[in-house]
Amino acid sequence: MAPETRVFGIRHHGPGSARSLGLALARFQPDAILIEGPADADPLVGYVAAEGMSPPVALLAYQPDSPAKAAFWPFATFSPEWVALRYAAEHGVAVGFCDLPASVCLAVTEEPGDRTDPLGILASAAGYDDAERWWDAIVESSSDADIFAAVNEAMAVLREHAEHPDDDGPESESAVPAGESGTAETESSSAATARIVVDAHTLRREAHMRQVMRKALKDGARRLAVVCGAWHAPALEGKLGPAAPDARLLKGMPKGKATLTWVPWTHSRLASSSGYGAGVTSPGWYHHLFTETEQPIARWLTKVAGTLRTHDLPVSSAHIIESVRLAETLAMLRERPLAGLSEVTEATRAVLCDGDETMLRLVSTELVVGEAMGSVPEGTPTVPLEADLRAQIRTLRLKQQALERTLDLDLRTDGGLARSHLLHRLRLLDIGWGRLTDSQVRGTGTFRETWTLRWRPELAIAIVEASRWGTTLRSAAEAKVLDLAADTNATVGKVANMLEEALLADLGGATDGLIARLESVAALDHDVTHLLSALPGLLRIARYGDVRGTDSAALTRVADSLLVRSCAGLPGAVTGLDTDSATALRTQIDAVHLALSARDDEWATGTWLSTLQTLADRDDVHGGIVGRAVRLLCDAERIDAEESGRRLSAALSVGRTAPDKAAWIDGFLGGRGLLLVHDRNLLSLIDDWLCGLDEAQFVATLPLLRRTFGAFESGERQAIGQAVRNGGPTTPAGSGTEYDADRGTLAMRAAAEILGVLR
Repeated sequence: MAPETRVFGIRHHGPGSARSLGLALARFQPDAILIEGPADADPLVGYVAAEGMSPPVALLAYQPDSPAKAAFWPFATFSPEWVALRYAAEHGVAVGFCDLPASVCLAVTEEPGDRTDPLGILASAAGYDDAERWWDAIVESSSDADIFAAVNEAMAVLREHAEHPDDDGPESESAVPAGESGTAETESSSAATARIVVDAHTLRREAHMRQVMRKALKDGARRLAVVCGAWHAPALEGKLGPAAPDARLLKGMPKGKATLTWVPWTHSRLASSSGYGAGVTSPGWYHHLFTETEQPIARWLTKVAGTLRTHDLPVSSAHIIESVRLAETLAMLRERPLAGLSEVTEATRAVLCDGDETMLRLVSTELVVGEAMGSVPEGTPTVPLEADLRAQIRTLRLKQQALERTLDLDLRTDGGLARSHLLHRLRLLDIGWGRLTDSQVRGTGTFRETWTLRWRPELAIAIVEASRWGTTLRSAAEAKVLDLAADTNATVGKVANMLEEALLADLGGATDGLIARLESVAALDHDVTHLLSALPGLLRIARYGDVRGTDSAALTRVADSLLVRSCAGLPGAVTGLDTDSATALRTQIDAVHLALSARDDEWATGTWLSTLQTLADRDDVHGGIVGRAVRLLCDAERIDAEESGRRLSAALSVGRTAPDKAAWIDGFLGGRGLLLVHDRNLLSLIDDWLCGLDEAQFVATLPLLRRTFGAFESGERQAIGQAVRNGGPTTPAGSGTEYDADRGTLAMRAAAEILGVLR
C-alpha cells in the first residue's frame, strides 16, 4: 500500500477545529503525526502525557547568551495541536514538530510574517463583517471530520490569487501570519479589498515543513497526518515534488543557539488583546465549548449568573431560563445550528445585566477571556534558578496564580518572614511576581507586610535572565546587589537603598560588602542632599533590624557617621537656595527628623537639634527652611510657644517681602493646622499680617498661602475659620486667667472617685 498523507488545516486555539481534528484522527488512524511548531522541540514531546502537565502551557525558546531574545508557542486544552499531541501520546503514535527550528526563528533579525487575513476575506464574502463571528458560526459551533477538505479548498482558492515576493507589488510589511490566528487585524480599508500576500519567510517555513514531511515518509511513515495552520495547508497537500527547490530556499538561513522548555501559560495571554499574534478574543468561551458538550449554552449562562452573584448582583434562576431562551431564539432567527458567543452575549446583556455595560465587561473579563493558568511537570527542563524558586514555593506553601491576590505577612512568624525574604529577593532580581502594597489589616505595624501577587507567563523569561547572577535566589540576589553597588556612579543614597533591600531580603552574604561600599561612597560624597537621602532608610533598618533578625550594629555606625557629616555640611548647603530647592531640602530634613525621633537616641537627637538651632538663628536662609527649623525645635521643646511666636512676629516684620513671609509661614505650619487651632496668639499674628497686606502683596502671596492652608485637614480649616470669625485671639499662653474654684473642686473630686483615691 502506497503511503498516504493528509493535511489538516486548522485554526490555532479553535475548539471546533480541535473537536473535528480528534474525529478525523480517529478515522484516519495515522502512524505518524507532524504538527506546526519548532522542529527542535521534539525532545519535549514526551512531557505532554507526564503527571502535572495541565494546559494552558507554552513552549518557551530563548537564546542562552541573551535570554531576552525569546519566543513562545502556546497551547490550550482546546488547541487542535494539543489534541494531536494527546492523541499521539494515548495511541503510541510517533509525533514531532515540522516548522522552522526555534534556533532559526530567534536568529532572524527582521520580524517576518504576512498581513493577509484570509478568514476576514472569506467572512466578507459570506456577508459577515466580523471574521471571528463567521468562523464561530461555520466551524466552532459544530464538529465535522470532513470540514478540513472544505477549509483547505477555500485557502487554496485564496492562495491562487496571492502575491509573492517576486511579484511587481511591494512585499507586505512584517506581522504574524493572520491566517493562523483568524483574529489579526489588517490595515486595509476592508477585508474584501485586502491584498493577499505570501511573504518570503512564510515560503521558507513551508519549505521546511515539506522537508520534514519527506523525512518522515522516508523513515517509514505510511499514514502521515500533518496538522498546520489552514493558510499553509494548500502548500503541503498533494505531491511534494523534488526537494532541491526547498533546499535552495532554506540555504543560508541564520541559525543560533536555542534552549527550549515548557512553561505555564494563561487564558488571558491567549487573548489577542494581550499582544500574542495568533491569539483569540474569547479563550474562556472556547474552553467551555470544548469541555462542555452537553447543553453548553445553559451551562455557560449558569456560570455567568454565578459570577454575577459572587459580586453581590441579584440573578435568579428565572433570569437564567429567560437568557437561554433569548440566546436560542436569536440563533434560530440567524439560522445558526447553535447559539454562539454573540448570541449569548446579547442575552447576557439584555437579561442578566439589564443592559448595564459595566456588568457585561465584568463577565467578559472573568469568563469570556478568563484567567485559567496551566502547570508543567516537575521534571521539565529548566534553569537551576527556577528549580530553586519552585522548591521554595512548595516549602512556603505559596501558589502561582494568574489572578491578583493579596498576601498579608506577619514578620514575627518564621513562615511570614521566610515568604517576605523570598518576595524581596525576587523583586531585587526584577522578577515581578509580587509588589508591596498598603496593608488593609487594622492595627498593622512594622512587623507586617502586604503584597499583591500575580504570576504572569513572561516571568519565565525574567527568571532565565536572572539566572546569570547565580543558581539560587539568595546567591543570585547577593551577586546582583553587590554588582549594582560597585557601579562607579552609585550615590550614597542608591547604595543605602540597596543595603536596605538586601537586609529585607536577608542577604547576609552581601551585607558586609554593601556596608563597606556605603562607607567608601559616603566618604567621597560631599553632597549633603545625598547624605540626607540615605539617612532615613539606614535609621529605619537600624531600628527595626531586630524584628527581621538582622545585625544592625555596623549599620548604626555608618548612620552615625552620615549624621555627623550631614550636620556639618547642612548649614553651608542651605545658602542661596531657590524655592524649589528649598522645598526639596525641607522634605529631606523632615524625613531625617522623623527617623531620629523614632530612634530615640540622646546623642543623635542632640546633634541634629543643635544643627536645626543654627539654621533657625540665621537670616540668610530661605524662609521655608527657617520656618521649618523653628517648628521642629518647638515640637522638640527646644523653644517654647512664646519664643516661636516672637520668631514668627519677627519673620512678619517690616523689611521682608510678602513671598518671603509666606514661605516662612509655609515652613512653620508644614501642613498641620492644629498649631493655629490651639495657639490663638500665633493665629492672631498671621491674621493681622494678612489684613495689613495691600492688594498687590496679597495677590503675590495668595498662591503659596493657599497651598499651605489647603494641606490642612478640613476640620482644622473649619476650626481656624471659626476662631477668626469669633473675634480672633484668646488670652496668650502664660498670662493670668480667672478659674471657678467651686466647679474645679467638683471635677477633682469626681476624678478622684473614679481613680479610687476616695472611698
